[in-house]
Amino acid sequence: MNQESAIEHVAPTTASIATATAVGATSRALPTFAPGFYPIAIGAAFAEGVYAGVVRGVNGAPDQHLLLIDGEVDGVIWDTACIWAESVGGSLPTRAEQAVLFGNLKDHFQRDWYWSSEQAGPSTAWDQYFLDGTQSSLTRSYEGRARAVRRLPI
Repeated sequence: MNQESAIEHVAPTTASIATATAVGATSRALPTFAPGFYPIAIGAAFAEGVYAGVVRGVNGAPDQHLLLIDGEVDGVIWDTACIWAESVGGSLPTRAEQAVLFGNLKDHFQRDWYWSSEQAGPSTAWDQYFLDGTQSSLTRSYEGRARAVRRLPI
């Protein structure tokens, strides 16, 4: 099984959208990105977020610039975290992207566990500890933290 097919996304429901809204999600229009214009420094403010660097494309896909979107939520289960991330114009980061975020923008995170977009099994999902970079799987009903990212093609 390739990495992309192992990633499962959750379709929003009325109850989950209400929960995401209750934890602070707002509806925003995505910023317009000028072709070829990207910040040159990791950590630079850029389009309602912070530039995190470049991530490699998967299965022949092009490499991408990674942007950490401003804001986070705490005390949310995985399904709600996925919906919240979409509501702010992004998605939860993959495990590989979390490793980049830990390496480049660790100071933008609390020293706590953050959900990734990838499931580890039917009732578990991957997360990353932003104290030491450890990745592990937790039950999806665990109430953790989430940050959203946006990817920009190179």
